[in-house]
Amino acid sequence: MRVEAAASEALPDTREAWDRIAPGYDRTNTETQMWLGNESLIRAGLRPGMRFLDIASGSGALSIPAARMGAEVVAVDQSPIMLRLLRERAGRENMQIDTRVMDGHALIFDDDSFDMAGSQFGVMLFPDMPRGIREMARVVRPGGRVLVIAYGDPHRIDFLAFLIGAVQSVRPEFNGPPMDPPPLPFQLSDPERLVRELKTAGLKHVNVETITESTAFRSGAELWDWIAWSNPIVEEVLGSIALGDGERGVIRQTLDRLVRERAGGDGSAILSNPVNIGIGTK
Repeated sequence: MRVEAAASEALPDTREAWDRIAPGYDRTNTETQMWLGNESLIRAGLRPGMRFLDIASGSGALSIPAARMGAEVVAVDQSPIMLRLLRERAGRENMQIDTRVMDGHALIFDDDSFDMAGSQFGVMLFPDMPRGIREMARVVRPGGRVLVIAYGDPHRIDFLAFLIGAVQSVRPEFNGPPMDPPPLPFQLSDPERLVRELKTAGLKHVNVETITESTAFRSGAELWDWIAWSNPIVEEVLGSIALGDGERGVIRQTLDRLVRERAGGDGSAILSNPVNIGIGTK
């Protein structure tokens, strides 16, 4: 009971926002990002029987691949709805994943409790990201590994370029979110920054690899949903310019045209983006 109270009190104000988008996120984003989770876990050396902690797990894009690989998975997130959806996904595959509502800034676990701790598009969003990485390192046993997966260079992210171009169809002056300083989703976009943060947390043998993630979209509507449900920050940015319903309709039409142009005659548009995979050993 005392642990639950401590965890609840530590949750940041974004919990309600993530609860609100959780069903849409699970429907649009989680499945498309499991390939990345699996590839990253292979690089980090996850093996059957390892105790794995997924921080800011969402509805399972990293936890589900880890469980499929035979790890004993504990998933924590500030959103109980995300965790419910994760349990439902695990149940459909007859897998058991321990889920706990918890703030990744203040993990309620003893030191040296896990063989590996990972976070996919999670700790990169933390207001105090260095503290989140320190917590990951703290709960990993000596010789264990920390895995951080974060978006790379925003100027090379296709879905962001498509969104900015579509918004410019109704607001020509719109240039995307301010980048100085970078918004939370891109605070680890520089591989060297990720290296420094992992080393500052006390990790050794740090390596950051930048790979390309590709996602297929069949229409502008599908892309719009994927972007809109990906993160509460998206709606904050769009809300800040007070788009009307008519303007949003034009944006969707523009996205549809851009997707068709990219797809050519293949039916689906392949959008790519760089992803930094950082791994360090305690």
